[in-house]
Order: sequence, then structure tokens, then C-alpha cells
Amino acid sequence: MMDNVSIITMFTLSGLNGTSNYRITLFALTLLCYCVILLVNLTIILTIIVDRKLHEPMYIFLCNLCINGLYGAAGFYPKFLMDLLSTTHVISYAGCLLQGFVLHSSASADFSFLALMAYDRYVAICRPLVYHSVMNKQRVCVFVFFAWLVPCYLLFMSTITTSLSRICGSHIPKIYCVNFLVSKLACSASIASVIIPAFNYTFYFGHCMFVAWSYIYLIKTCTTSRENRSKFMQTCVPHLFALTVVVASLLFDLLYMRFGSEELSQSVRNFMAMEFLIVPPIINPLIYGFKLTQIRNRIQSFMCRKSSVIRLKS
Repeated sequence: MMDNVSIITMFTLSGLNGTSNYRITLFALTLLCYCVILLVNLTIILTIIVDRKLHEPMYIFLCNLCINGLYGAAGFYPKFLMDLLSTTHVISYAGCLLQGFVLHSSASADFSFLALMAYDRYVAICRPLVYHSVMNKQRVCVFVFFAWLVPCYLLFMSTITTSLSRICGSHIPKIYCVNFLVSKLACSASIASVIIPAFNYTFYFGHCMFVAWSYIYLIKTCTTSRENRSKFMQTCVPHLFALTVVVASLLFDLLYMRFGSEELSQSVRNFMAMEFLIVPPIINPLIYGFKLTQIRNRIQSFMCRKSSVIRLKS
């Protein structure tokens, strides 16, 4: 038995079983979705990078949030599109761990940047006199660095723990790899494989609690001033909506992985698995692109100049 577990180098992804009748349609829709994710996120990223007036903490955090959306999408869509065109849906052990690391770290980084954006709005609205000293360039760079480093480190440790486990199975009932499902294939559960994920969940649950507290405080503060209410509606409402989308999408998938019923159809289970890979990367940049006046004006100005150039050339 010990010899058998040591030779498992490939996993089978069974989430696409039974989709052969509409695989081409699903491929077209998935490709369209991926293109939309690339378009909307790159538009926000390039707008913020090119326009120096947008080199402010809130927009820098938003830019990194969109970069993270592209990072997470890159961990899923190329592999999924290839699987839709293939009759066999397998992934190597190393590839599975890498995909799980990318998807988990991307989801965790989402919470990091949303927490930073909540802190930025708290300082801007509740402590405006010290905003520029608190959110200076050096501190913003440190915040961004740790917002990337901490999720990657925590998920790297989790991935290493999973990779050290002896695997007794090769069947993953999903359309992509996640560390939780790989660890369930382990012959025996180690203490580290239980403690590290529990710490990660608790750590990012703390992020959610911090954001909730900051918005409760912000709402109390904004009721006393018309100017603060205007700031809250302009910059905080889209952020709050983005946080709700991310949390709801991830909870949808986590609850399914923990308590999902086999009685659900494969299509419903696939949708539940894909939701956090579709909704936040599209909705977040659209919310900020339409709601934040400065970004919306820059995009509209660029589009007007582009159309004018096209008309002149024609």
C-alpha cells in the first residue's frame, strides 16, 4: 500500500463529466467571460497607472485588487478552457498544488486589499487632518507589499503541508484543484494540515470583522455631516458592495465544499465552484469604474480622444 501511494503523480478532475453535449457552448461562454475579465481589469489598471492624478492610496489599492483579479483568473481559466477541448481531464500533482496555491492566495489577497481600502476610507473620513501623514507613499508601499506577501506566505505553508502528505486517492470531484480537496485524499491527517488551514480561515475572518467594524464606525461618523455622507456614498458604497460580492462568492464555494450534497446536479455544483472566479473579477472593476468619478471621467476622456483620432484617420 505504501508503494502505491508514492506513485500517484496525476489527479483526475471529474467536474466536467457529463458536459460533452454542450462543451462547445460552455467553451465559448467561458472564453467570453475570461476576455471580459481581462478587458475590465486591464482598463482600470492602465487608467490608474497612466494618470498621475490617480496615484493616490485608494486607487493604488484598487489597481492591486484588479491585478489580483487577473492573477486568480490566470490560475483557472487557461486550464479550464483546455479541459473543455479535451476528452481527458487530468492535472499533475505539482500542477494541482500550484493551481490550489494561486486560487487560494488570490482569494486571500482580495480580503487583504479590501481591508486596506476600508482602512484608507476610515482615515480619510474619520481622521482627515492626518490622512496624508498616515497614508504617505512609503507606508502605502509597505501596506501593498505585505498585502501580497502575507497571503502568499500563508498559502505557501499550507501547500507545503499538503505536499508532504501521503496521498491515497487521485479523484477530485471538481473542475479545479484546491488544497482542501487534495488534503482529503491524504492517507492520514497530520496536525499541521488541520492547524494551518484553521489559522488561515481565522486570520481572514478577522479581516472581515475589521472591515465590518470600520464601516459601522464610518456610518456613525457620516450621519453627522453632509460632506462625510457624500464621501461615503461616493467611495465607500462601491467598496462595501465589492466586499459583499467577494465574501458571498467565497462562502458559497466554501460551504459547498464542506457541506455540499451529491444530490445536486453537476451543472449546479460547477456553477457554485466557479462563482468566485467569475463574479468578483468582473463586478469589482465595473463597480469602481462606474461609481468612482475620477476613474469614470478618465476612461470617458480616453475613449473620446480615441474615437476622435479614428474619425480623423478615416
